[in-house]
Amino acid sequence: MKQVKIEGAIALVTGANRGIGRALSEALLSRGVKKIYATARAAESLSGLRDARVVPLLLEVTDSKQIRAAGLAANDVTLLFNNAGVTLNAELWGAAAFEQARREMEVNYFGPLQMLREFGPILGKNGGGAWVSVGSAAGLSNVPMFPTYSASKAALHSLTQCARVLLAAQRTRVFGAYPGPVDTDMVRDLAMPKAPALDVANAILDGIESGQEDIFPDSFARDFGRQFESSPKAAERQIAAMVAAMAAGSAA
Repeated sequence: MKQVKIEGAIALVTGANRGIGRALSEALLSRGVKKIYATARAAESLSGLRDARVVPLLLEVTDSKQIRAAGLAANDVTLLFNNAGVTLNAELWGAAAFEQARREMEVNYFGPLQMLREFGPILGKNGGGAWVSVGSAAGLSNVPMFPTYSASKAALHSLTQCARVLLAAQRTRVFGAYPGPVDTDMVRDLAMPKAPALDVANAILDGIESGQEDIFPDSFARDFGRQFESSPKAAERQIAAMVAAMAAGSAA
């Protein structure tokens, strides 16, 4: 398949109003995209992206009607980033754990699944392009501090693998990004080093342009990725040891 180029692409980013999505949007603009559909659940939250190439779109990724409307509005997309995500449950035994887990799965898995059904054919019509899932290292080996979030990202990883096979015939490249802790609102209270969101965004774009299907865009992710590729069981133990050390530190 041909190399994916950022410059001149027409991109769509879900959850573009903050965190990695905002950083991806800024990085895409700096690298010369032709147009970017920046989506969020509230259009006013995108006001900070001031560039003539930015087309704000209202999009709740769990709303099938809004996804269909986005497909009509953004039918020239060549580069799509499934970035919108949510983490709600850090306690498996909490009273609201089940409903929170359901919401995480709706946003982090069923949302990208609906986006794939809507935009997969659009990418094919536009020459192939690229489909990018912004997952998490937690989707490769469960982080017990975020048990149900990790499970939802594992489902996204599986969907990404499926999309890579199914979209190959239409020349669509499929990439999975698996960051570690990133300095965003989502993990603000996590007491460990976090990578700057813009650095992560640029590393994801570098990985796309270099054709790296599985992208580990920060130092934690790269170390974890090497361990995972060598031995998934060793990676599981690595995460368990990290969680135990953090728990001991907070108890001290």
